[in-house]
Amino acid sequence: MVDLDLLLRWRSVLEIFILAVGIYFAFTFIRGTRGAPVVYGFIVLILSLTILAKALKLAVLSWILTTFTAFSAVAILVIFQPELRRILAELGTRPLFNTTHEQRENIEIIIQAIERLADARIGALIGLEQSIQLQEVVESGILVDCEATPEMLETIFFPNNAIHDGGVIIRGDRIAYAACIFPLTQRQDLNPSLGTRHRAAIGLTEETDAVVVIVSEETGSISHAYRGQLVRGVTAEKLRAFLTSVLVSRSQSRNFFAWIRARLRERHLTPGPAVVSKSETE
Repeated sequence: MVDLDLLLRWRSVLEIFILAVGIYFAFTFIRGTRGAPVVYGFIVLILSLTILAKALKLAVLSWILTTFTAFSAVAILVIFQPELRRILAELGTRPLFNTTHEQRENIEIIIQAIERLADARIGALIGLEQSIQLQEVVESGILVDCEATPEMLETIFFPNNAIHDGGVIIRGDRIAYAACIFPLTQRQDLNPSLGTRHRAAIGLTEETDAVVVIVSEETGSISHAYRGQLVRGVTAEKLRAFLTSVLVSRSQSRNFFAWIRARLRERHLTPGPAVVSKSETE
């Protein structure tokens, strides 16, 4: 009898834990999306009507609320249809585990593209998405969704191309979006001659954990930004070493299970002071 009571208690505790985790993840997923205000307003309205119906014993209103709740799941699917479709699409195309070899191959593609762009003095702004999704940024861009290759990146940034303005977002080994508008940094301690590309790179890395690589259109110099810090005038070898230290060392955090966690939470990063190695006008 004691074992049965203990089993029932553990079941209750387990149910409460599962519900608490589910509710927490649901609110974390909703937060920051365009449908969040609608859901919050809907919840406030339902709770207010429920309290009113219980307090005044309004039987008809209580019945309507009980019946309407059954259709709330359909309403959620309609409101968050774009977000759910995007997550399911990424889930279906993402491998279970990203290996170090795959990470190094992706880095080499970036290095080859940057070298070509720098030699030709073609301006470029490339954001490498990590665990924090760049949803607000990609909404301003154009969907590309193709394999990342040096030739494709060079084509996108080629002058007079329809989508050469703005930045490119790379997810894993694919070019996700082009012509994206990165948020500009609001810092006042930067060199006034710092160009728009570099300010946009700092701005994006201040708000996310993305890595941004920049090529100057005027001088062909290479720069990279991470966590709000900008390093300019680097060589291809130094860029390779930097990307390897950031991306390859975190390759285990890019597996399937971490991807699930990353989509359900956001990490808040405190950017450090921007590091500018030399002045450059762009």
